[in-house]
Amino acid sequence: MKTPQFADRHIGIQTEDLGVMLSSIGVDNLKTLIDQTIPSDIRLSKELHLPQALSEHEYAHHIHELASKNKIFTNFIGQGWYGTVTPAPILRNVFENPVWYTSYTPYQAEISQGRLEALLNFQTMVMDLTAMELANSSLLDDATAAAEAAWMMYGLRSREQQKSNANILLVDEVIFPHIQVVLHTRTTLQGIELKIGKRNNFIFDEKVFGVIIQYPDNIGEIEDYSSLVEKAHAVGAKVAVAADLLSLALLTPPGKWGADIAFGSSQRFGIPMYFGGPSAAYFATKDEYKRSVPGRIIGISKDVNGKPALRMALQTREQHIKREKATSNICTAQALLATMAGFYAVYHGSEGIRNIASRVHTLAGILSQHLKKWGYIQRNKQFFDTLTVELPYNEQIGSIRQAALAKNINLHYPDTNRISISLDETTGLKELNNLLEIFAKASGQKAEPIDNIHVQIYFEKKLLREDKILTQEVFNRYHTETELMRYIKKLERRDISLAHSMISLGSCTMKLNAASELLPLSRPEFQNIHPLAPASQTEGYNELIRNLSDYLCEITGLPGISLQPNSGAAGEYTGLRIIHEYHQATGKGDRNIVLIPASAHGTNPASAAQAGFEVVVVKCSENGDVDMNDLRQKAEEHKDNLAAFMITYPSTHGIFESQIKEMCRLIHEFGGQVYMDGANMNAQVGYTNPGIIGADACHLNLHKTFAIPHGGGGPGVGPICVASHLKPFLPITTQNRTNSYQSGLAVASAPFGSAGVLPITYGYIRMMGTDGLKQATAIAILSANYLAKRLSNTYGILYKGNNGRVGHELILECRNIKAETGITETDIAKRLIDYGFHAPTLSFPVPGTLMIEPTESESLSELNRFTEAMLNIYEEIKEASSNELMKSDNVLINAPHPEYAVTSDEWTHPYSRQKAAYPLEWIRENKFWANVARIDNAYGDRNLVCSCDSLIADK
Repeated sequence: MKTPQFADRHIGIQTEDLGVMLSSIGVDNLKTLIDQTIPSDIRLSKELHLPQALSEHEYAHHIHELASKNKIFTNFIGQGWYGTVTPAPILRNVFENPVWYTSYTPYQAEISQGRLEALLNFQTMVMDLTAMELANSSLLDDATAAAEAAWMMYGLRSREQQKSNANILLVDEVIFPHIQVVLHTRTTLQGIELKIGKRNNFIFDEKVFGVIIQYPDNIGEIEDYSSLVEKAHAVGAKVAVAADLLSLALLTPPGKWGADIAFGSSQRFGIPMYFGGPSAAYFATKDEYKRSVPGRIIGISKDVNGKPALRMALQTREQHIKREKATSNICTAQALLATMAGFYAVYHGSEGIRNIASRVHTLAGILSQHLKKWGYIQRNKQFFDTLTVELPYNEQIGSIRQAALAKNINLHYPDTNRISISLDETTGLKELNNLLEIFAKASGQKAEPIDNIHVQIYFEKKLLREDKILTQEVFNRYHTETELMRYIKKLERRDISLAHSMISLGSCTMKLNAASELLPLSRPEFQNIHPLAPASQTEGYNELIRNLSDYLCEITGLPGISLQPNSGAAGEYTGLRIIHEYHQATGKGDRNIVLIPASAHGTNPASAAQAGFEVVVVKCSENGDVDMNDLRQKAEEHKDNLAAFMITYPSTHGIFESQIKEMCRLIHEFGGQVYMDGANMNAQVGYTNPGIIGADACHLNLHKTFAIPHGGGGPGVGPICVASHLKPFLPITTQNRTNSYQSGLAVASAPFGSAGVLPITYGYIRMMGTDGLKQATAIAILSANYLAKRLSNTYGILYKGNNGRVGHELILECRNIKAETGITETDIAKRLIDYGFHAPTLSFPVPGTLMIEPTESESLSELNRFTEAMLNIYEEIKEASSNELMKSDNVLINAPHPEYAVTSDEWTHPYSRQKAAYPLEWIRENKFWANVARIDNAYGDRNLVCSCDSLIADK
């Protein structure tokens, strides 16, 4: 008997199902289907060269060996990453819980009320700690949040400032170096002039539009910035502050001294360092700037019956909607990590957060007193948790470093005679005494052990926060593990995830995120590694990164790679910046046109605009293909300044366009580069790749094709793979990135971006192997064509390839239904909730349609349940349109039907409660009840409320 391998567990379609599905679509075998689907001229001539597939047991041993090569030291490096304690109930009930990590972005708000409330808690926490009026539900990391702040301030310039071309951004020189280099990368092509200098020497004139400072700064100094803010505001400039969120429990927050924007990382709120990420950045500002805020905002609205309900507010700001007019490079965020940070604040509450901050500060104060006593010169007089000291003798630094390493301690060494020490939540008396012993011995002194501490404040009282924090009920109710566990479970029950049913979203590849891939993320050898730790301590991460990079290069057919971008949109931006740098280096820096098909993801034109390019849209023909005549015409028209062509393959319309190689040849003929959006790489792996097709660059969505969970909107990783001639322009990955702008591109805070989730993709590839990856691609295509066959005679399939096949996804035509019956694609999507399914992608890429992607992970029985639901809804549409009583009151326009409505004493609809709640018998086995009825989106935007102050916890 054959032992099931990992691929057999990952792929939902079993051997006995293949015959049924192949027969249904009219082919004899998978090979014939693939031949009919993928053009022959782009097929790989040989198999992928990847390691032999490991069983789950073998992989567990392998990843253990890799993890063991990482050395866990006590880190006092700081610089934006700190030791923290993830509460066990959050680790177990959220981070390791598929209901939380497999949920999709909450576009269907009625089935996302749990994660929306968790994100609202995060927003409230941020608003409270920063004393700002509005916060979003997270960004990617602190450095890219700084870039978003810069762009936002630039976009908010007054008419007078725009006329005078106010383009100077003042940046304090003691901001974290990783923020500084990312700011340079992300502003140079926007017309922004960075001026780095000492904040006390800033010159404010009419050319200055913005200021970015850090609080506490890079050496740990804190000061009252109110006078600086006044000077900036006097010339119409705005001020953004990179603020340490934990410190704001004690320090006067930016909102109190007039800052316009506060941003930073929430990593200290229970998120492991993970070699640099992922951790949720936060972004807060004034209410008057709400329509300029990057990222997603969770707001309180109401459903059609008046019940409070949550949703994503002001969505027209978002990148995929604004397209080339977007002022942000944010599409996804770090929703899962923001959720965890919010629960961390809920668990600890006001008193707990203050106690953690006070203890960290007190330990730093005790250390400061001793260092001064022993002759060390402290550079920062006022501090929260970080001390920067100068050494009386240069030779001391070597002995201190050696003594620290002997005790498994990492310190930060900014230069040859300074040491920086950052304490954190994990610092205790043992760690403090070790530090005291090291510094005492280096100065010829003896340290007396400290056995207890008394909390006190060591900075000037004028810097002390006076108001209370986190006074809302949610932060003062769930402080026992029992209560927190039940609160998490209550929210969990309000969400649909892959733990409930298939998520059929097209272009999103909501495949299985296997437990064997995710288990290693709970290992301390992956969690507790600082991104600036010496390479000798990170051998496991480094080996994993090297291997994974090689695998992804092999899969894409492109020899260069950077894992630094921490989202798909960031990957797009990075690829386009690489192309820009290449044109600059080859003397063709005036090439500024990017051709993009009309069907492209909205992130494509948005990223192109952010990278400083001008977007020219290429038409699509009636069959959904790129219009070759229009492409030729526009490539010829812009041949002197053509920079690139962005194409998604298979196309966003779900088909393998047969002329893709001709498109690439045409662009290259006119000197442009071909950028392939890798959102649909799920349909290429093992059969074709961007390299053989002719692409010069391609980003990959690891949270799609390569099994990283979507996490309610993130974490995401968007590596960029490039051809040989673009390799010299990849982002820098040296760990000690300096302020030198000549060192190359930097697009994320950490050298390897969200390195902490890379073991997931690594495990996916190692356990699937060449055959498993190829089979996954084939089954994804088979499943899509099976659904297309079953639904073609009712809804109809909008686009098909030359041989009548779809790729790995399909678009249902719903516009005729609307024209004939008044039932919209939104009504269909909401009715699916009553059947226990998340809706397909709504009105993208074609308005009035539904796009479906079944993935390879779903079983035949689940595909059949989904099609049965869709076909039954089609019958309900016909019934509603033919029944006079139901034309204005039917199960579709009233969907979804929440439990409180179905069980109400009053029922006035012309259809039964059973029809509303249990339209098919098998739904009774596993009924998902929506918590709210259809949400009033317009009300939520007209009455924007983005904190939980007015939300009743048990709504």
